[in-house]
Amino acid sequence: MIALLMRDLRLAVRAGGGFGLGLAFFLIVVTLVPFGVGPEGKILARIAPGILWVGALLACLLSLDRIFALDYEDGSLDLLVTAPVPLEGVVSIKALAHWITTGLPLVVAAPIFGILLHLPQGAHVWMVVSLLLGTPALSVLGTFGAALTVGLKRGGLLLSLLVLPFYVPTLIFGAELVRRGAEGMNTETPLLMLAGITAATIALVPFASAAAIRVNLR
Repeated sequence: MIALLMRDLRLAVRAGGGFGLGLAFFLIVVTLVPFGVGPEGKILARIAPGILWVGALLACLLSLDRIFALDYEDGSLDLLVTAPVPLEGVVSIKALAHWITTGLPLVVAAPIFGILLHLPQGAHVWMVVSLLLGTPALSVLGTFGAALTVGLKRGGLLLSLLVLPFYVPTLIFGAELVRRGAEGMNTETPLLMLAGITAATIALVPFASAAAIRVNLR
């Protein structure tokens, strides 16, 4: 499992679609928003949690189609399916590699990008907490979409359409957690809901993703 994780990390770095692409897209979204809504600091501060979360969500989407695509093209996916390791574990490792190369850089960069949107000072910690809790769910749900569309030519758009509805609860509670943290309100409910969604996703979705891969490779 560790060897598979290290292999996926090396492939993501060599392909150039992990760290750089997601961060660049995130920065573009954050930079363009003030041009669209105006430079008024109070307006930007009010919408900053939602904009940052939408930017992070879309940045995660960019690299989902590569989770299984390279393994499918070179035949490695067939070997992984027949290997003496649980396919559910393989899927979990794939999701972890995607989170390390895409989600974790967004967590680190979000407080810096938040300054561009006048995110309130007290909200930066909650922004990091919400992304740390929420982005793993985005990667795990992304593996399910990637498993459903593996082998399909130009399946990237279909993958996005399949995955986006599942991202909505994480987006809602992630942005709400940051908003409440910025306004000094009680954050317990969105925090627990976000943690619960991520825990349930990590526990259940790898089984669905593994089943989808087995069906697609028959």
